Amino acid sequence: MTVVKAENVVKDYGLNGQTVHALRGVNLSFEGGEFAAIAGPSGSGKSTFLHLMGCLDTLTGGTMVIGGQDVANLSKKQLALLRRYNIGFIFQAYNLIPVLSIEENIGFPLTLLGVDKREIRERTGQMLKQVGLEGMEKRRPKEMSGGQQQRVAIARALVKKPALILADEPTANLDSKIGREILELMLVLNKTEGTTFIFSTHDQMVMDHARRIVHIRDGMIERDEVKE
Repeated sequence: MTVVKAENVVKDYGLNGQTVHALRGVNLSFEGGEFAAIAGPSGSGKSTFLHLMGCLDTLTGGTMVIGGQDVANLSKKQLALLRRYNIGFIFQAYNLIPVLSIEENIGFPLTLLGVDKREIRERTGQMLKQVGLEGMEKRRPKEMSGGQQQRVAIARALVKKPALILADEPTANLDSKIGREILELMLVLNKTEGTTFIFSTHDQMVMDHARRIVHIRDGMIERDEVKE
């Protein structure tokens, strides 16, 4: 099943009276269960493309179909609902809510979806086990290491069982050992849950773990490699 299909995607920005062509007619699709990286130098357009897939930004031109819906034709409210139900996000800065406990952070997306408290506890408990944080549910983010906080962010992204997880430089604030552990955890979850993971990165370690690497430069696809 195709999770994302982009056709002739264009994204322009206005900057100091000039037009910046961030994406120049990108054609790209991702199937369910992929573990893929969009790689390129700073300013290449990789994060812009990730933000468009995440419905965090709007297209200047072209079409992008996510979960069977063309996002170019959706209102802000419809885009928010598509994000809420179908897409999970993992950021390099973790973006946990400091005043909430770990279990509250993980369960927060389910609260937004109106899931009852008993099911939230059950699903949060399952995710804590899967990411190796069982017994830490009452801690606050500041009481955890960077690697542990990123595990919480992964659990939060996965708890609503989205079709797509978007990870923007998820290892950038971690040392190489912890970063490798986080990537291997995500690879296991990709295989067991069948969730599609798409990374935006310039980290060689992320590319080494990815089964597909899309290289982007100057807003255009340079090459698309699938590992044997």
